[in-house]
Amino acid sequence: MGSVQIVTTILAAAITAVAVWLAVRAVMKMTAVIRLGQPAPERFTDKGTRTKTMLTETVGHTRMLKWSVVGAAHWTVMVGFVVLSLLVLEAYFEVVTPTGGLPIIGGWTVFGLVTEWIGILGLIGIVVLMAIRLRNRPTRPGGRSRFTGSTMWQGYFVEWIVLLVLIFGFVIRGFKVATDHFEYPVWATPLSHAVGAVLPAWQSGASVAALIKIIISMTWLIVISLNVTMGVAWHRFLAFPNIFFKRDPAKPAGSGLGPLRPMMSEGKPLDFEEADPEKDQFGVAQVEQFSWKGLLDFSTCTECGRCQSQCPAWNTGKPLSPKLLVLSLRDHAYAKAPYLLAGGGKDLTGEEKATEAQLAHLDVLTLAESNKPLIGTADEGGIIDPDVLWSCTTCGACVEQCPVDIEHVDHIVDMRRYQVLIESSFPSEAGVMLRNLENKGNPWGAPQNTREDWTKGLDFEVPRVGEVEDFEYLFWVGCAGAFEDRAKKTTRAVATLLNEAGVKFAILGEGETCTGDPARRIGNEFVFQMLAQQNVETLNEAFEGREKTKRKIVATCPHCFNTLGNEYGQLGGEFEVVHHTQLLAHLVSTGKLTPVQPVDGGVTYHDPCYLGRHNRVFAAPREVLGDSIQGELTEMPRNSERSFCCGAGGARMWMEEKIGKRINVDRVEEAMSTGAKTIAVGCPFCSTMLNDGVNGKGAGEDVEVVDVASVLLRSLKPEDAAGAPETAPTAG
Repeated sequence: MGSVQIVTTILAAAITAVAVWLAVRAVMKMTAVIRLGQPAPERFTDKGTRTKTMLTETVGHTRMLKWSVVGAAHWTVMVGFVVLSLLVLEAYFEVVTPTGGLPIIGGWTVFGLVTEWIGILGLIGIVVLMAIRLRNRPTRPGGRSRFTGSTMWQGYFVEWIVLLVLIFGFVIRGFKVATDHFEYPVWATPLSHAVGAVLPAWQSGASVAALIKIIISMTWLIVISLNVTMGVAWHRFLAFPNIFFKRDPAKPAGSGLGPLRPMMSEGKPLDFEEADPEKDQFGVAQVEQFSWKGLLDFSTCTECGRCQSQCPAWNTGKPLSPKLLVLSLRDHAYAKAPYLLAGGGKDLTGEEKATEAQLAHLDVLTLAESNKPLIGTADEGGIIDPDVLWSCTTCGACVEQCPVDIEHVDHIVDMRRYQVLIESSFPSEAGVMLRNLENKGNPWGAPQNTREDWTKGLDFEVPRVGEVEDFEYLFWVGCAGAFEDRAKKTTRAVATLLNEAGVKFAILGEGETCTGDPARRIGNEFVFQMLAQQNVETLNEAFEGREKTKRKIVATCPHCFNTLGNEYGQLGGEFEVVHHTQLLAHLVSTGKLTPVQPVDGGVTYHDPCYLGRHNRVFAAPREVLGDSIQGELTEMPRNSERSFCCGAGGARMWMEEKIGKRINVDRVEEAMSTGAKTIAVGCPFCSTMLNDGVNGKGAGEDVEVVDVASVLLRSLKPEDAAGAPETAPTAG
């Protein structure tokens, strides 16, 4: 060992010791913060599926590759980070001797070949990512960036570190080539040999380059260890457990889509019959009341802004950005952590749990952070502004796009639950809707005895459950389908089509009440459970004696479809639920309904959030429309899983949109840009919102918004559509 190698070895050992010590301290701190969260025992079930999903999403990059070029570039960088960590380890042998290498595998040509090409692809990938970040920088002219609000220096820092580590990997090899100490052939390591051809034959060059590579790598580790909220770096480690512990690992898309997480207290679903606000947790009022998985979510956020770029609220000038909401909660959690770890915190009655002695050593900033309300205006020092909380439509676009499976919607609704149930703080106009749900069983406050008025004037009898026993489907009409004038047309169209196809169905009539979706999404879990338990009891009675596969429900409202199929199981209601477009697609494909008259003027289709993104029903409505128009749909730029929300979800249907551009107007402008004269929908909420948007644009005479069922009905000749009843498939 020469003098140069003595120096490089000592320096490498010193900076590594400091970096490792800081990293261990950082990991312990992060673990302590995450453990402050509430229990979530359900996250430890089905470990086999969780492992498979985690490997599929990380190694296969299935969620990132939705972004094509970005995903491919990120995959090469991720693989490079994992595999080329071996070359960082090899650098410790090279600082000792310029001819050093990894024991055993270091001399294998295959190892040289693989690491060479991973390094080359990694270089290309990181340059692409750097170019994308610069092109989308927040300060660029021409609109909002998905990086707006991200800590940009951290992103630049990480990318430059990756670039320099990869470069010095080739510099080390180049010096070995130049000094004739390189064991791999040219065909396996072409770039290393090319670099070696321009470098001098400096015998200590490999050791010095290896030291620089180690210093760069350890500088990265030191910086992220001193910044435990640096998600752009820590996600490299936290993404694996965050994906592993996702709510529903079997789901092909975001596990926070579809049903909401039940209201929890002490890791168990809250039983309202026995719940006590002084002993049980009603929603989330303090950051430590999130589950530990919630705190892991916040820690894992990469600040990539994919959620932000797809959020309808953010894209129409509202203050809500799912990314910034998560970052605010993360920063607050870590700033408040010293107070909590010292024993501080408020109990459910608002009393301080710690003694003065326990809190005596805390600085004034930590104590100030501990007193900030979780929800509050800037003047109140709140972490999340009320306008942010109530701007959410629960469309799920953020959850769909998040590459590390953060469950934004669950966290937002948990905060809403506390505001509604304990603080009685929510937009005033929504209060009418909640009172109507409690008193009338529907958000419009319509009399219950008018639920069957939509049947008047039909030229066939609509059977009621109880009057007939032999029915295949229970037709869940829904509140909109029963009371809202436009939605009634859809209800009548569906009933007519089912009758023409010979499908045996029945309705509950006055026995039906609201599923509770708007109450649950606004945060009033109590009203939801009251309505849901009533409906479950009614439905179980209607299906008494039938096995689950024969307890079939068809619904025209995606919100009812989602609640009945995905959430009633939490309360003992197990049913097979299909959306009417799924049933109609089956009836057309089996010849029970035959479209013969094409719809003119062009048709575009708007994917309802709770049908498409939340429940993955994309094909059925398009199949029905394709058969009805006997041609191709004109798709909007944002369609399928990236469909833009109409603005009505999350109980926003009953809240005034006072900030920014109206979401429905944004969507209508996109629909009208296709040139289609018909905007087809599969949801009564979407129908209302898009109709209002079209009328607001003064285009009511040129563009029509109609349900898929109405489009199909117009294209039929009833005498050719009738057929014998046939059992249709079911989907939940």
